[in-house]
Amino acid sequence: MKIEDELYQLRPMNCPYHILLYQRKLQSYRDLPIRVAELGTVYRYELSGSLHGLFRVRGFTQDDAHIFCLEDQIKDEIKGVLDLTEEILLQFGFSKYEINLSTRPEKAVGGDDIWEKATSALRDALDDKGWIYQVDEGGGAFYGPKIDLKIEDALGRKWQCSTIQVDFNLPQRFDITYVDSNSEKKRPIMIHRAVLGSLERFFGVLIEHYAGDFPLWLSPIQARVLPVTDKQFEFCNEVTRKLKTRGIRAEFCHGERLPKLIRNAEKQRIPLMAVVGPKEVEDQNVTVRSRFGGELGTMSVDEFISKIKCAIENRIFL
Repeated sequence: MKIEDELYQLRPMNCPYHILLYQRKLQSYRDLPIRVAELGTVYRYELSGSLHGLFRVRGFTQDDAHIFCLEDQIKDEIKGVLDLTEEILLQFGFSKYEINLSTRPEKAVGGDDIWEKATSALRDALDDKGWIYQVDEGGGAFYGPKIDLKIEDALGRKWQCSTIQVDFNLPQRFDITYVDSNSEKKRPIMIHRAVLGSLERFFGVLIEHYAGDFPLWLSPIQARVLPVTDKQFEFCNEVTRKLKTRGIRAEFCHGERLPKLIRNAEKQRIPLMAVVGPKEVEDQNVTVRSRFGGELGTMSVDEFISKIKCAIENRIFL
């Protein structure tokens, strides 16, 4: 695109820029593996008919990383990525996966030896994890074998998420090298990895998985402070400020009668409500109601905060 006599190009992928970082100096075999990661925004001209909410968009951000390593480091690096993927997906409540190992297609770059070594490393890493996987014979990209991971949501639907891809092509095209123990220049192995993939698509999967009813730690609003009458506004504001100061996503809501405020909060799937009436103001307490646990009783603001922090830390409901 030409803008004010300058030529601009939309960024379709992050790989070349990570290679430039690798090339900033001469690398030794002692420096490897080198890992570069970023949340990189990229653009793809998807056909208008294929666009679909958050799941297929023209501009999106990837948790993209590239690992430059030696041939005998492939397995350990893949294992590390699989461990990281499992740890992150479990945090979001995903424990069921469909895993595919895609092998060499008919047309491919790179010799038989390196393809066999890379494919064996991927297979061994999966076997070490004890994960059940399917082999897609000939389904790999022309530049290397890969592992694709689809997560299963609460309704049993599968979504493409994590990808680990070995690449023999880009190191050759960009002529990237390292100096080995014999002071000779050799070509490193490049591994592409994305754990969540497109963040936009992952947000869409999360919304579908929880049907918008997020657990406490993930909810955009974790607690809503509700007054019985307008005479409690000052204390409600004080409670809200305390919650926010302690890192809790809270808001003060008023303008309706209390039953309507409670009903609205439940319809909007707010996990916690702190009700404040004359008695609560007098005792400097709040009466807590949970979407998941019902009435939790009256407690001090500090105790309320402590319970929330504990529930968030342990990924549990109140």
